[in-house]
Amino acid sequence: MSSQTKRVELIPAKRHAMIIEYLRTHGASSIGELAEATRGSISTVRRDLEQLEEDGYLERTHGGARLPPVLATFERERVLNAHLQSRQKMAIGAEAALRLNPRESVICDGSSTVFEAVRVAIARNMPLTIVTNSLDVAQLCASAPNWQVIMPGGTIRQGMNCLYGEPGLSFFKVLHADVCLVGAYAINEDSLTDATIEAAIMKGAMIKSARRTIVLADSSKFTVPAFLTSCELSAVHELITDDGISAAHREALKGRNVQLTTVPVPPDDAD
Repeated sequence: MSSQTKRVELIPAKRHAMIIEYLRTHGASSIGELAEATRGSISTVRRDLEQLEEDGYLERTHGGARLPPVLATFERERVLNAHLQSRQKMAIGAEAALRLNPRESVICDGSSTVFEAVRVAIARNMPLTIVTNSLDVAQLCASAPNWQVIMPGGTIRQGMNCLYGEPGLSFFKVLHADVCLVGAYAINEDSLTDATIEAAIMKGAMIKSARRTIVLADSSKFTVPAFLTSCELSAVHELITDDGISAAHREALKGRNVQLTTVPVPPDDAD
């Protein structure tokens, strides 16, 4: 397959994710470097940078771009977010799926890493009861012939495909599930945080409704806190991440009474 064909096949969301990941790894970069990294043309990358700047994902520099400071209330677009750290999310999701046992009741939020765990769990072909506020997760679960899928109700936030608020919050107050699988917008040594009030409150309610909580978060999520705390790390039983987590963050998690599991990340086929 020629490089030109590959350029055509890359959907915008994947290209945008590749640009963001390249900037995260290499820092400020030129348009030429980004074009080579994404196998795109200079004109395509220039348009991508204009769009990503308009959406708040990056800042333009003379002849290139860089990532801006982290903003506490910045929300990543759902489709783009699914492509960020995709190999890490698949590895973490596969590990998390092994934690589920037949006939358990499982709460799942709408994070892209939890979506990967659900996808792998379906292939294990065991009976489960799934409770989720995510339309995407619910639709995926509906393909499992021996799963019961429950949605708590609420209001759909535009562009997020998740239900927030009542009656879901009241439903979780009377629910007693075996395990809760959740993602995180940001993690520090004390807590999980989210960029919106609605997401933080709903995630906190989910975690309180389960006997065991497992957080699925790639290593890029260990950063400055987002807008609102979802829960303290003391409420988490296990945190599954990839082996890109820094030594400093590993050390900070010691003594927090949370099991830290790291998984290796498979190589990128495009490398």
